[in-house]
Amino acid sequence: MERAAADSHDVIEVRGARENNLKDLSLEIPKRRLTVFTGVSGSGKSSLVFGTIAAESQRLINETYTAFLQSFMPSIGRPDVDALHNLSAAIVVDQERMGANSRSTVGTATDTLTMLRIIFSRIGTPHVGTSGAFSFNLAEGMCPVCEGLGRVSDIDVGELADRNLSLNEGAITVPNFGVDSWYWRVMAESGLYDPDVKLKDFTPQQWDDFLNKPNTKIKIGSHNINYEGLLVKVRRLYVDKDRESNQAHIKAFLERAVKFAPCHECGGARLNQAALSSRIDGRNIAECAAMQLSDLAEFIRAISDAGVAPLVATLGHTLDSLVEIGLGYLSLDRESGTLSGGEAQRVKMVRHLGSSLSDVTYVFDEPTVGLHPHDIERMNNLLLRLRDKGNTILVVEHKPETIQIADHVVDLGPGAGSNGGQLCYSGDVAGLRASDTLTGRHLDHRARLRPQVRQATGHLPIRGAGLHNLKDVSVDVPLGVLTVVTGVAGSGKSSLIHGSLSGRNGVAVVDQSAIRGSRRSNPATYTGLLDPIRTAFAKANGVKAALFSANSEGACPHCKGIGLIYTDLAMMAGVASVCEECEGKRFTPEVLTYKLNGRDISEVLDMPVAEAAAFFPHPILDRLTDVGLSYLGLGQPLTTLSGGERQRLKLAIQMAEKATTYVLDEPTTGLHLADVDQLLALLDRLVDAGDSVIVIEHHQAVMAHADWIIDLGPGAGSDGGQVVFTGTPHALIAEADTLTARHLRTYVGG
Repeated sequence: MERAAADSHDVIEVRGARENNLKDLSLEIPKRRLTVFTGVSGSGKSSLVFGTIAAESQRLINETYTAFLQSFMPSIGRPDVDALHNLSAAIVVDQERMGANSRSTVGTATDTLTMLRIIFSRIGTPHVGTSGAFSFNLAEGMCPVCEGLGRVSDIDVGELADRNLSLNEGAITVPNFGVDSWYWRVMAESGLYDPDVKLKDFTPQQWDDFLNKPNTKIKIGSHNINYEGLLVKVRRLYVDKDRESNQAHIKAFLERAVKFAPCHECGGARLNQAALSSRIDGRNIAECAAMQLSDLAEFIRAISDAGVAPLVATLGHTLDSLVEIGLGYLSLDRESGTLSGGEAQRVKMVRHLGSSLSDVTYVFDEPTVGLHPHDIERMNNLLLRLRDKGNTILVVEHKPETIQIADHVVDLGPGAGSNGGQLCYSGDVAGLRASDTLTGRHLDHRARLRPQVRQATGHLPIRGAGLHNLKDVSVDVPLGVLTVVTGVAGSGKSSLIHGSLSGRNGVAVVDQSAIRGSRRSNPATYTGLLDPIRTAFAKANGVKAALFSANSEGACPHCKGIGLIYTDLAMMAGVASVCEECEGKRFTPEVLTYKLNGRDISEVLDMPVAEAAAFFPHPILDRLTDVGLSYLGLGQPLTTLSGGERQRLKLAIQMAEKATTYVLDEPTTGLHLADVDQLLALLDRLVDAGDSVIVIEHHQAVMAHADWIIDLGPGAGSDGGQVVFTGTPHALIAEADTLTARHLRTYVGG
C-alpha cells in the first residue's frame, strides 16, 4: 500500500541554525520519539532546543491569532535559522519558579483544589453552598480577618525607629527614610510633632499620629501633601507587596521587622467558619489540603458517593500522578513560591500527563534536577509514557540515567561559548558510546571512592531540628572535610541544612536563587570587574571613567545603553530590535574610539571569561574559570543565566570573602559529566585550603567523592525527616540499606 503524504513528515528538519553560538547547524530530529540533547554547559543545547525549535513553534502558533489578540501576547522574534520544517505545537515545561504570590498553592496550580471544592460543595455536611464558598481567594469563602492568606503580619516597632533619638537625629531606621529623604521630610515637616523632640518624649497623641495616622491631606507651606503614619506607610510600601519583588536590603529589613503569625480567626486555614464547618468523613477541606498528597489520594479513594464518582476518579488519578512523579510529600496548601525549580517543573508535568492531546512536542529542561537516583527512574517512566501517547519529547539533560533511555541523542560541542555550537554526534545511545565525543567518553565514567577520607577538624552541632518534616533531628556536621547531605526529594535535606546552618557565623550559603538585577546587569557589573576595566580605559586614554559605563555618560542616547530598542506596536506584538545607532554596542561612537591594548570597551564586554583573563588578568576571572564559567560573556545579561550558572557565579564571588564554611545546594545542576570532575577538583581545593564544604546533592559522583555522608529519609515528607545514616561512603556501601546506599552500591560497582 502506498504511503500517504501526511505520514512522510516524521522528522523535524533544522537547516542553518545560528542562534547565539550555533554555527550554521543542520540536523534531523525524529518525531514521536524521545530525543536527549547533551553537551557541556554553554555548548548551545538551549539555543537549539529553546531558542530555535520551541521559539519558532510558539511564534508560528501566535501568528495564527488575530492582530488584536497578538497585541496581548509576548513578542517572540524569529530565530536566526534558514529553515525549520515539520514543527508541531511545542509545550515548554521549564524550571521557572511558579509565581511567588501567596494565594497560589499546589492545589490551585494543578486544579486539584478546584475539584476538591466541588466535591465538598456536593457532599460535605452541613451543606454550605457552591464550590466558591470553599475558596480562600473569593469573598464568599475567605476568612474575613486575614482575607484568605492564613496569616497576619505583626510589625516590630522597635525595628522601625529608635525612640532615644529625634527625627532630626535620624530616629527612623526604615530603608529610604533617612534624614532629608522625601519620606522623612513629609513626616518631619508635617507639624504634627516637633522633629527636634526625642520620640520617647512624644505625647500619646503624637506617638499615635507618628505611627498610625491614616492617609490624610496636610498643608505644608503652599503645598498639599498626603501624610500617613510610619506603620501605615511601611505596610503599604513594603509589607503588602509581593515579597519577592522587593530589593535585597528591603527584604533583609522585612526579615527583621515583620513577624507573621497564624491568623487567630481561622488558625491558618484561610477559610471562614462556614466553609470549615462542612466535613466529609470527619475532615474539613482545610484538613484535606494540609494532608500529604499520598495520604489524600487514599482518603479520596474511600469516598463512595455515586454523585461525585467521576470527579473522585479524576482527582484520584491526578493525585496518583503527583505521587508517582515523586511529589507525594507535598500538600495542596503548599505555596507555589516555596517549590524548588525541579518541583515546579514536575508539578507542571502532571498537567500534561492527564491531557488528551497527542502529536505535541514537549520540551524539558533538565527534568532530573533535584531528584535522587531513586526518583530519576520514576521520572524516566513518565517521559516514556508521554512519548508513548504519540508525542515528540525533547530533553536537555546531563544525567547518564536519562541519556540511556533516549531513542535518539544529539550531542553539541565540542566546547562552550565560541568553542561550541557544532553538531558532534546524532544517533542512538550505542553509537554515542562508541563515538569519541566528550559525552560518549564520559557516559560510563564513574567517580571512584576516595582511597583515604580526610579527617574532621571539628563539628557544627545541630540539635533538635524540627523545621517542616524534620523529626527532632540531632546531628554533627564535620568541619574541614567535604560533607554530602543526600536523600530522596522531600526527605528534609534543605530544611536541615538551610534551617539550621544559614545565618551562623562564617557560613556562606550559595544557592541557585535569582540574582537581583535588570537586563542591564551582567557578570562584569555583578562581580565588580567593570570598575577596574573602566579605570584602565580612562587611564590609557586620559578621560574620565564614567564614559565607559553603559549606565552613565558613555551610553548610546538612542537605546540608553541597553543595545536594544523595545518597540510597542500598539495593536501588534511589541518587538525588541538591535539599536541602529550603536549597532547593539551600547556606547556612543566617541567612546568606541578609545582603546585599551587595541580593543574598545564594547569588544571587551563581548569577550568570554577565558579570553578576558588573557587580556585583562584579574583574580575574579580566575575564580570564574575555576567554577566552570569560562564561556560566559562579560556583558551577557544576568537574566539569561540558568540556576546552576547563577550559583557558580555567586560561588566565585564568595571565594574572595574567605568564608570558612560553604553550603552549596546542588552545584552539579546544569553540569556535563566532564564538568562534574572539574567541580569536584574545585571543592577539594577549598577543603585542602582549610575550608569546610557542605553540599546538598543527589549526583552519585559527588557522593562517591565525599569524605562524609549524611543521608536523610527513609522516604519523603512525613515518611522522611530522619537521619538514616552518617559515615563515610565506604561504610554506606558496606553496611547501610537506605535507598541512597542501594543506588550508590550499583553505581560504584558498575
